[in-house]
Amino acid sequence: MSTQKNTIFYLDLLRCLAAVAVVIIHVLGPWRHLYGLAPETEWLAASSYNAVTRWAVPIFMMITGALLLSDSRPFNCRYYLTRRLSKVAIPFIGWTLIYSLVPTFFSETFDIQPFIENVTASPDEPVWYHLWFFYDFIPLYFVIPLLAPMLAAMGKERVRLVIAGWLLLTLMHWLKVETPLRQNIILYSGYLILGWYLFHNDNNNSRKWWILAGLTAMVVNVFGSWWFSELKQGYSSFFMGYKSLNTVAIAGMIFVLAQKWADNINVTTRQMISLVSKYSLGIYLIHPLLLIPVRQIGNGFYQWFGSNWLAIPALSLLTLICALLVTMVLARIPLLKRLVP
Repeated sequence: MSTQKNTIFYLDLLRCLAAVAVVIIHVLGPWRHLYGLAPETEWLAASSYNAVTRWAVPIFMMITGALLLSDSRPFNCRYYLTRRLSKVAIPFIGWTLIYSLVPTFFSETFDIQPFIENVTASPDEPVWYHLWFFYDFIPLYFVIPLLAPMLAAMGKERVRLVIAGWLLLTLMHWLKVETPLRQNIILYSGYLILGWYLFHNDNNNSRKWWILAGLTAMVVNVFGSWWFSELKQGYSSFFMGYKSLNTVAIAGMIFVLAQKWADNINVTTRQMISLVSKYSLGIYLIHPLLLIPVRQIGNGFYQWFGSNWLAIPALSLLTLICALLVTMVLARIPLLKRLVP
């Protein structure tokens, strides 16, 4: 979701894929918690789609690391704060205010109190579920200027050691081993470094291992989540956290596969992918608004398609297209375009 312009198509492809995956995750959202309440096949469809799309947010972080950690220009603090950080901070603040108003507009009587309560609570917690991302993503912008010169000065072998240490810490976090290093800013910084490393490394020899690890992790996600939910008699996200080794393996696989196959995509498809990539931040910010009526109608909306195996991808595609169109319109309005950079 980095807003830095680039001409590297496989990064556009990754942004596009991550935007699609995020929409899928939120379209299926209500269903994953309906274990034992919804028909098993319908719940399993939601759980399975969820299991194979959880790499979306890490991919956004890896793209940011690949681009911003590779910037070799002399660092200018004012430029960085006003041109880099502001492109994330301003949309975050603006959409926090917009989503704080949603309960007011959907209440039977106009009441400003929910808006005030949401804004007051926003320093501690997101006012809408998808805005959590910025609480962990914006702090990374203060890490990037420190990491960039360090990585530039380090040899690849030392970077591999750092990545190995991060993987060990990720495993410890996953298994809930107590350590003061289990902090989001550290765990998510690892994705920045991994993105930078894969961006600069020749991954031809390691690609097969990423594919093996990623596919294995996907299978474990699907069947492990089903099995754990059976044991728990409720939804289990044990295998699918953003700070789990499974997600690291899948994100790494997606990254190196995009590097390999992006050049094989035809021109027309490239244009569509680049368009979604260009407006990916706006799509991320806007699409939950479009899902409000879907969730208010409830299961009936999904049942129009006969099965969640069809409903989830169909509704995701429809939501993505609508969010893209709204973003493109907002981007052409001078007073609003900074909300969807």
